Amino acid sequence: MNSLFSFFRPKDKKFQSLFEQDIKNLVNLSQSLMFALNEEDEDKRSVHFLEIQRLEKAGDEITHIIFLELCKNFITPFDREDIHTLVTAIDDVADNIYTTALNIELYKITTFGDELVQLANLLADMCKDLEIAILELRKLRNTKIITDICIKINKGESQADHLCNTAIARLFKTETNAIELIKQKEILQSLEMATDMCDDAANVLESILIKNA
Repeated sequence: MNSLFSFFRPKDKKFQSLFEQDIKNLVNLSQSLMFALNEEDEDKRSVHFLEIQRLEKAGDEITHIIFLELCKNFITPFDREDIHTLVTAIDDVADNIYTTALNIELYKITTFGDELVQLANLLADMCKDLEIAILELRKLRNTKIITDICIKINKGESQADHLCNTAIARLFKTETNAIELIKQKEILQSLEMATDMCDDAANVLESILIKNA
């Protein structure tokens, strides 16, 4: 039955390759942040932050191209709203990663709590899972892979909430410098927001599956 529906689905000559470029860029972005927060050498960390800046701009360009293609093409492989929402969610993940890195540099933060590092590692895993799912959109032959990944990402988002809440609770208990507390809290929340956007992207993938089942 899936093969039958795929026969009638519009042939995609542009969007899927752009999706794959976009998500690959996001994976690299999330990994750069993960490497930065796991790096003790400040100079090497700065190199990762510069790469985050470059990748965020590259992601913006891909997003712009996809939106232009949506305006130019009447026939799309999936629902136009789903394409727009998926790409927007990916862009929002990238924006929050960039914001996290930028604030770390602006606030001159050089030591990171365990929860923040765990959040960065978790986010990198979630972005990699999104990439696997989006690659499956090319043919939609094994929808279970996408379904399982969406469930996994949803669980990851709940885990991120727990890590963020735990870290903030610890800050209020142990941090006596109010300014430092605000800095750390803001960084934690922007990174946790990135995991929320990953979950939003997964929800769009589920919507695509339902509409093409």
